Amino acid sequence: MTTAEDPVVAFTGHAAETSATSPAGLGDPARPGPYDSESTLRLRVLPARGPEPAPGYTIDEITRADWVPGAVPDRGWSAEPGPRRTWVSRALLACLLLVQAVLSLRLHNTAFEDEALYVYAGHAMIDHLFHGVPDYGGFSAYFSGSPALYPVLAAWVDSLGGLTAVRLMSLAFMLGTTGLLYSFTRMVFNERTALCAAGVFAVCQSTLFLGYFATYDAPAILLLALSAWILVRIAPGHWALPLAAAPVAALAVGVKYASALFLPTLAAVLVLAAYRRHGGRQALLRGAVLTAGVAVLLGIGLATTDYLQAIRSTTTDRAHGSTSITTMAWDCFRWGGVIFVLACLGTGLYTRRDRLGEVPGGPRTGPGPGWRLALGVVLTGTALLAPAYQIHLQTSVSLHKHVGYGLLFAAPMAGVGVSRLMGAHFRFPQAAIAVGVLALTLGMSQSALNYGVWPDTTYLMPELAKSVRPGQKWLGQPHEAPVYYLSREGLTDYTLWTSIYYIDYTGRRGRHLMGPDGYRAAIDDGWFDGVVLDWSDQPGDVQTLIRGEMRTSGRYRLASALTYRTSVGTGHFEIWLSLRSAHTR
Repeated sequence: MTTAEDPVVAFTGHAAETSATSPAGLGDPARPGPYDSESTLRLRVLPARGPEPAPGYTIDEITRADWVPGAVPDRGWSAEPGPRRTWVSRALLACLLLVQAVLSLRLHNTAFEDEALYVYAGHAMIDHLFHGVPDYGGFSAYFSGSPALYPVLAAWVDSLGGLTAVRLMSLAFMLGTTGLLYSFTRMVFNERTALCAAGVFAVCQSTLFLGYFATYDAPAILLLALSAWILVRIAPGHWALPLAAAPVAALAVGVKYASALFLPTLAAVLVLAAYRRHGGRQALLRGAVLTAGVAVLLGIGLATTDYLQAIRSTTTDRAHGSTSITTMAWDCFRWGGVIFVLACLGTGLYTRRDRLGEVPGGPRTGPGPGWRLALGVVLTGTALLAPAYQIHLQTSVSLHKHVGYGLLFAAPMAGVGVSRLMGAHFRFPQAAIAVGVLALTLGMSQSALNYGVWPDTTYLMPELAKSVRPGQKWLGQPHEAPVYYLSREGLTDYTLWTSIYYIDYTGRRGRHLMGPDGYRAAIDDGWFDGVVLDWSDQPGDVQTLIRGEMRTSGRYRLASALTYRTSVGTGHFEIWLSLRSAHTR
């Protein structure tokens, strides 16, 4: 037994030197002991027994209660990533990308109206740009991005592999976005934070949904991520280097006009990244250079195109809706709340303490709390931009997609939050596991729900193919998908279809009629050869008017009705054919 007078030996870093009777590894200062850590091992020992006092002591016992905190020397630690750490991080990133790809590819449905419209418009633009066909679609007047950019690329890919190939291109864009997010987060923080940021972003609803959805959004987000990566990369360099990112940022705006909402964030990230190396004046100079470069390029684009009307109608002067603010706020929280809350947590903890790694001691040369707070507020606050703007407009159209733009910038701070929850040396892995399970569950369920909102037209297209003949005029809701699918068979084209959103009909007396009067007069005159109507659980006013006129005009008959089920309800398609047209069934 030991007594109160028994000496105590403290082991810090490598094991302290005791006696020749000590176990191997504990008494040899040249050999690292098994207790190298951020703690100090205190051992109670007894004097060696014998006729003559022996040097040193003999270990009596080691208990858990004898561990006390202590300093660890810097030797054996490295703040710079070694080859092993780099390759392990890349391997984990590859696993995250694989999970993201699988979760996106599990989604399935026929073409959404926007997908069908953009791809068809791309084919029309190719005919216009390269074959001299007139631009009959007028797409530049109402598209939310340049019809000469993404639609043309999507149409070219569609000609090679159909809609599936176009969606796979979106998947490649979103995987590239996650990879770029990891890279610039690693440059700002470290590998662990970058992996956490990429993990929560890879499984969020917007990322999974856009990963298999053929619209402007995936390439626009990729270009924003590439812009951020370039700016963080070149921030320590020459003041003119930000011009390298200006074409990429301007292209992002050209692909999707709403991307301009995130240009101030890119400039702020550049200023903050450059401030650490060059100070305030030089950092502001670099921000001004980037802003000027992007402004010049966008000015040239507006001066040489007729896109200003579309920018106003789809972005800056978009019509107000009627969705309640409470409903939209709750939807935003459901789709992005996990990342936003983690980003807020990361901002607070990072402002309080800058050290993110596990390297003990060493000089404190990190950024000050003001810089850390500014970075956290800029990145985290960006997640609120798109939701705030659409809540202001009270329109929920595409909100589930637009939330993802801001989450790209909030993800690095969310990575900081997850990293801090785990603690040094993965002390609390259960925290990261809980966050990951929650984010994964929400992302999978929400993306599947949003991907099943529109009806599957698998059975509608064969029925329409039996009825539609070249040159016939049709009224359709939906009409984009029929135009896309049936035009591939040469049965119709975009000019022969009228949607339920706009009509300009010249009646028998030469009057131009629009809105409900136009639909009513066209149906009563039997002007359409056929009508396809989507009758859901909550039909709109125009659908109700059209259906009533079809029943009472005496000029059409109901040819078929096809039921469907979506993730939000049920409905059916109705195909009405003109009595004066000869249709073979």
